[in-house]
Amino acid sequence: MKLKSYSDMDCSLAQTLEIVGERWTLLILRDAFFGIRRFEQFQKRLGIARNILSARLATLVAAGILERRSLTEGGRRAEYHLTEKGRDLQPALLALTQWGDRWYPGPHEGPRIEFVDRETQQPIRELRPLAADGRELAPRDVRARPGAVDPFGGHEDGETP
Repeated sequence: MKLKSYSDMDCSLAQTLEIVGERWTLLILRDAFFGIRRFEQFQKRLGIARNILSARLATLVAAGILERRSLTEGGRRAEYHLTEKGRDLQPALLALTQWGDRWYPGPHEGPRIEFVDRETQQPIRELRPLAADGRELAPRDVRARPGAVDPFGGHEDGETP
């Protein structure tokens, strides 16, 4: 079943979901952050059908999130590496994982996986929106306003929903 495309929506979130919103894509990216590089490794770890994995990898490569590097002449064997664009998705993946640990914990106490600073080996802080001065912001402290292009069409008070 083909899902509705977000490509016509003038919204940053919708455009992001057009690339990474398919259910397997974030798991492929998670594994890429964990150092998985080869098609067979992704397929074995995820248990994903080969045709679906092939399509998702092709989408990520076409979007510039992964780079395909041939290992053999003719390119039959390849590795997939995160690009700068792909690495920039790390905060989103960390935040989603932290959210999942809070609201859908495993059968044991604590997180399923702990993210630590490589240098200090200390756990990273929970990701939260920060004000320009470094204060943590709650959802009620953040509002949206039109940017260069107002995808919501604007409101009398200049606020967006």
